[in-house]
Amino acid sequence: MVKLLLAGALMLGAAAPLAAQEYEDHDKMLMDHGAGHLMDMGGGMVMGQNTDTLPGGCDKISETKEITVHAGHKYAEKFPGRMFAFDTQEYQFKPCTKLTVHFINEDNIRHQWMMHGLPKYLYPKGMFHLEVSGPAKISGTLILPPGDRTYLVHCDIAQHMEKGMKGQLKVGAGSGDLPSIPGITAYEIQDDYQGSGIPVIAKPAATAAAAPADASAPAGASAAASTAVAPAAPQEDSFVSGITVIGLAVGLLLAPLLARTFKGMTFAEAVTHAFVLLRHFFEVALGLIAKLVRMITSNKSKMLPGG
Repeated sequence: MVKLLLAGALMLGAAAPLAAQEYEDHDKMLMDHGAGHLMDMGGGMVMGQNTDTLPGGCDKISETKEITVHAGHKYAEKFPGRMFAFDTQEYQFKPCTKLTVHFINEDNIRHQWMMHGLPKYLYPKGMFHLEVSGPAKISGTLILPPGDRTYLVHCDIAQHMEKGMKGQLKVGAGSGDLPSIPGITAYEIQDDYQGSGIPVIAKPAATAAAAPADASAPAGASAAASTAVAPAAPQEDSFVSGITVIGLAVGLLLAPLLARTFKGMTFAEAVTHAFVLLRHFFEVALGLIAKLVRMITSNKSKMLPGG
C-alpha cells in the first residue's frame, strides 16, 4: 500500500510542472506609444488598440465581449499538412461590438493574431494586431465596425499563415467564407502527395543526345523534341574588329619608314634607336602641351579687366 502511495505521489509530482504551464503576462508591461500602439521591452505588441472611439455608423456599443485565442503547433494536429494553427478558426459577433482579445502563444516562437480590413481612419493601416514571443499572453481591445462583413485573422510571421495559422471573423451575417480556412473552407492549392503534380524537368541537351532514341516514338515527335532541347548556338565576336583594321592600316603606313630607319642596324642598335625616338616623341608632345597651356593662360589674362 505504501509503495502504491509513493508511486502515485511521484506521478503527481511529475505531472504538476506540465499542468502548471506558465505564460509571461505582457498586459502589465505594455507602454502606450500613442495612436493605439502599445509595446514593451519583452517583445509584446498591440497595434490598433481602441477602447472608446466608435466607428462611423455605430451609435453605441452593441455588446461587450471577450475571447481567448490560443495559438500553437499542437492545434494544427487535426489539420493534415498544417504546421501552426489557432484553437478556433471562426468567430462571429454583432456589429459595433466592443471586443477584447486575450491572445495566448503556447509555442516557444513568435506568433500574431492580426485582423485586416478595418476602417483606416480609425485603425492605422486598417488592422488590429496582437504579437508576442511565447510562451506568453497579451490582450488588446477594439470596436468592430457596422455592417455584415467577414474579416481575415492570421499570423503574419513568414509562412505561419500558409502553414495553417489563420481564421475568419464575421461581423453580423458576414460577407461569405474566406478560402483556405482550416476546417472551414477548402484549400485553394491542395496538397498532393501522389506525385501527379510534380513538374517534369527536361534533360540537358548533352544527356538527351547521349540517351538512345525511343523506337516506339514517332519520327516527327523525336524531331520536335530534339528541336525543343537544342540550345541556341552562341554568337561569336568577329575576328576582324575595327581596332584591328586601324592597327593594320597604321602598320602598313609606317612599315616603309621603319624599314629605312632601322636598315643595317643590329638588334641592340635598333632597340636603342627606338628608345631615342620615343624620347623625342614625348619631348615634342610635352612641348605642345606646354604651349597650349601658355596660350590658354595668356588669353585668360587678356580677358580680365585692368586693375
